[in-house]
Amino acid sequence: MTFLSNLRRWPQASLQRRLLLFVVLPMLLLVGLAIRFGLALTSELVSNSMRTDLELIGRAIRVPISDALLQQDLVAINAHLESVFTIGRVYGASVYNTDGRLVAATGVTERDLSDSELASEVVRTGLQQDGYHSVSGQSLFSHFLPVIDRSGQIHGLLQISRKGSDFEQSLDRMSTLAWMSWVALALLSLLIMWRGHQRAIGQPVHQLVDSMRKVAAGNSKHRASLEGPAELAEVAAGLNQMLDDMAVAQSQLQSQQAEQQRMQQQLKKQETMAAIGQVVSGVAHELGAPLSVIDGRAQRLLRLQQDEDSQRQLEAIRGQVQRLSRMVKQLQAFAHTPVASWQTISLPELLQQALTSISFELQPGDAEPQLLAPCPALVLTLDPDRFELALVNGLRNAVQAARSEVLIQVISDPHSLTILIEDDGPGLPTGQAAADVMQPFVSTKPQGQGTGLGLAIVQQILQEHQGSVQLSNKTQPNQEVTGCRLSLTLPFATMKEPQP
Repeated sequence: MTFLSNLRRWPQASLQRRLLLFVVLPMLLLVGLAIRFGLALTSELVSNSMRTDLELIGRAIRVPISDALLQQDLVAINAHLESVFTIGRVYGASVYNTDGRLVAATGVTERDLSDSELASEVVRTGLQQDGYHSVSGQSLFSHFLPVIDRSGQIHGLLQISRKGSDFEQSLDRMSTLAWMSWVALALLSLLIMWRGHQRAIGQPVHQLVDSMRKVAAGNSKHRASLEGPAELAEVAAGLNQMLDDMAVAQSQLQSQQAEQQRMQQQLKKQETMAAIGQVVSGVAHELGAPLSVIDGRAQRLLRLQQDEDSQRQLEAIRGQVQRLSRMVKQLQAFAHTPVASWQTISLPELLQQALTSISFELQPGDAEPQLLAPCPALVLTLDPDRFELALVNGLRNAVQAARSEVLIQVISDPHSLTILIEDDGPGLPTGQAAADVMQPFVSTKPQGQGTGLGLAIVQQILQEHQGSVQLSNKTQPNQEVTGCRLSLTLPFATMKEPQP
């Protein structure tokens, strides 16, 4: 089946066609010409050999025949003529007088040579002659020698003949064998060319072309086989290297596109946040003064009213005003200008200020934040007010989510400082990512109980200090959620040991 398919595809096999046209056929043509010239040369050599054989036979019997002819001894002449049949393949031997009349003969011969030009030429010149002629329907090759007496006079003519068909048949057999050998050589050469090309070049080329077609069809992960001749293996290696380079370039292009898209989204987000910040800053500024007036008037009325119901209503008003004031402060903190006031402060002092600030917001029944271990005596270089605001927002978020406890732990190493704030609340809502919770205006609290800016402010401040924020659930080995963990990490550059 493979041979037939290859044979059907052969007209399209340009390399095989060129190999046949420019290598095999010229070689066969040269061999054919060599055979043709060889046969012609062989024919000439055989003719010369036959002529030489007949000449030797004639020379061997010419002298005895000359003596017998002078003595008119026909018996001796016939005996000498018959002797040539024991020497070689002779079909006729004859002796003629100078007029061309037959004197004695044996085998196939002619009776009269008076009209023969060859015989006349031999008698006239005294030189031997030979040629083809027909006798009784047979083609003969005859050699004529003059019969010379001891004085050098020509007194007869000796003719020795062989069948021309013997020579022709020999040449025909030789020619047939030669051309059959040429045909066999041609077929063998074609077979060797086809099989050799198929195994040495054709199959690797077909595999390489097939690989190129697969790549052209869109299979960019396909790689060509490196089998076959060194040149084709080098081409396949070049193709594979080109595909690898294209894959790397495509990967880099995709990475660049993804990075460009991310930067565009970040820029768009920054533009949006800048616009929101401007609006928030204006709103917070406009709300601050009226809220202060409302709180002051409510406080004054509270001192004047003695009725318990009125005092309870005024306290409720002040509570809502304070809630609104906290929201205004968060809005102002979110719209605050990035860190501009770097100062040196000890970590214990900063952490204590944050705990003091959050203590004023605690309500009865709220979990009070506690340190798991004494705080390391480290000195930080940062914006104290902004970082304290980040700690307060993180603690506030934990207090609001906790059931009974809020724990603080400080972990330091030669590379970073991490402040962990953990609570025993319900944890992050199922299906909601921590990154989403830290987005501005995203809150997990019920409607009306949060602005969604607390963790966003924490992330913003930590980024201003080249730090990072992580929010995750605390889980038991059985995957049960036991609370939430907020991790605030600062780089080593913000820390140093306290001076003695």
